[in-house]
Amino acid sequence: MKNFMDENFLLQTETAQKLYHEHAAKMPIIDYHCHLIPQMVADDYKFKSLTEIWLGGDHYKWRAMRTNGVDERFCTGKDTTDWEKFEKWAETVPYTFRNPLYHWTHLELKTAFGINKILNPQTAREIYDECNEKLAQPEYSARGMMRRYHVETVCTTDDPIDSLEYHIKTRESGFEVKMLPTWRPDKAMAVEVPADFRAYVEKLAEVSGVTITNFDDMIAALRKRHDFFAEQGCRLSDHGIEEFYAEDYTDAEIKAIFNKVYGGTELTKEEILKFKSAMLVIFGEMDWEKGWTQQFHYGAIRNNNTKMFKLLGPDTGFDSIGEFTTAKAMAKFLDRLNTNGKLTKTILYNLNPCANEVIATMLGNFQDGSIAGKIQFGSGWWFLDQKDGMEKQMNALSVLGLLSRFVGMLTDSRSFLSYPRHEYFRRTLCNLVGRDVENGEIPTSEMVRVNQMIEDISYNNAKNFFKF
Repeated sequence: MKNFMDENFLLQTETAQKLYHEHAAKMPIIDYHCHLIPQMVADDYKFKSLTEIWLGGDHYKWRAMRTNGVDERFCTGKDTTDWEKFEKWAETVPYTFRNPLYHWTHLELKTAFGINKILNPQTAREIYDECNEKLAQPEYSARGMMRRYHVETVCTTDDPIDSLEYHIKTRESGFEVKMLPTWRPDKAMAVEVPADFRAYVEKLAEVSGVTITNFDDMIAALRKRHDFFAEQGCRLSDHGIEEFYAEDYTDAEIKAIFNKVYGGTELTKEEILKFKSAMLVIFGEMDWEKGWTQQFHYGAIRNNNTKMFKLLGPDTGFDSIGEFTTAKAMAKFLDRLNTNGKLTKTILYNLNPCANEVIATMLGNFQDGSIAGKIQFGSGWWFLDQKDGMEKQMNALSVLGLLSRFVGMLTDSRSFLSYPRHEYFRRTLCNLVGRDVENGEIPTSEMVRVNQMIEDISYNNAKNFFKF
């Protein structure tokens, strides 16, 4: 029987252990997609308590607590203390066996705070107090956490209207970890509510200095912001979409649709889809012009619980995996850009594991030999960024593409305690490949290449692909 979370946690063979300890573990972290708050990095934020850094905004934990019968006031309430919230989380942890939260919880305690105790109601107070004592020390600040995990580069997620002032402040402070922006223009194609769209376009006009009265003006304003993001080191865009949009449209139609929605008139479903289709292509062309990588996170059904959405707003734990028939639209969208010679480096993240093989085969349709792994299958995302989800993603990519060219893991998180997800991924990767070697499916005479592959997926591929 193995000990829980010892040095060989998740590493089931001797080869896996060597691959991890001698190769994967030593590589720095490039976290090329996250949701950290840039101001916290710029200000080198000091966390007030373990609850703030660990439970604040963590809808993974909130979902588990609600499922365990914990009242909402201990998840998102304002009338409970930090200790009371933490106590309820500690009561929930023993009920999370086989949920990745159990592993993440103890991996974070171990790697961030050096605590090897199991979190439960009996140990909650001593763990809480010990962590709070450490959080009061300078090395446990926001920047301190990034140094602790050997982070080299992070890419935050930013709206075109964002000032990027905190990225600039961080860079000018001389902080050794690069914090770069990522272009996330979802609101510029969100035409479902005319008043919201108009308000957004007016803000875009203000920050860009471009007077917007028609569609061409809006694109000019977006281009100006795109240039500004590039000046601040941006190398990636990101799009959070339910499904891919690839309707047929004409330029005249899109201009008329803009006039209609900007004027306050609700669009038909067909008009919404045409507008989104046009915007995705325009954004893709902008990214191609600058050599950026475009990312697509698709497949979530968000804000399913109307009552709680009205009470708490978005990103509070009421989203789920969606079920869409999107392969044809995805292929059509990528083909449009490719036909025009304007398909840039692309990462596709699906949320429904039933689409793993769909994505893995889609990649090969648009690889062109110009860049190794030009079209990427993104790592297990959101509900899939756990051992089973990561293994399924890597197995599909291995069988139908080239795992060796994979750009690896990211946190996709708002938390400064999420960096152990890179370790979790690397251990899972080494276990998969190590098992193949021990089973005679990869020759031991090729271990130099295997070692290099592990280091590449952990770090080198991302470094070379994004050119940070």
